[in-house]
Amino acid sequence: MRKTKPKKRTILPDPKFNDVRVTRFVNDMMWDGKKSISFKIFYDTMDIIEKKMKDAEDTPLEIWRKALDNITPAVEVKSRRIGGATFQVPMEMRADRKISVGHKWMLAFARKRSGRSMSEKLAAEVMAAYNNEGGAYKKKEDTHRMAEANKAFSHFRF
Repeated sequence: MRKTKPKKRTILPDPKFNDVRVTRFVNDMMWDGKKSISFKIFYDTMDIIEKKMKDAEDTPLEIWRKALDNITPAVEVKSRRIGGATFQVPMEMRADRKISVGHKWMLAFARKRSGRSMSEKLAAEVMAAYNNEGGAYKKKEDTHRMAEANKAFSHFRF
């Protein structure tokens, strides 16, 4: 590469939970630089989860973390063209990409849900992912299934 890679920016922890991963999730959720609105949506989501899942022994933040762990993929397939044929080659994902993809899937399927507010939709998706259900969990399972089916092409890794 001709240019040097840009330095990784340090992300400050959020004010309520003092967690860097929450800030990263809020940054991924944010539209048009409106971070305060994004934080409000996230904290409202945590309140909704706390009300709806009183019987769970975990805190809302632990429920959210476990939900993200449930939908975070370990492998993905990438198209690789070899000799006129295109193969779906399974590849392991980098740690930071796993987190990014997990956040992206969670938010995308939350936005697709029916509900009044984004915080309600996100809470529903988090609770579904916590119980190993929902759109984001299904997407992870489909991705892993596709990687398993194309395991024969794993020697084409680049």
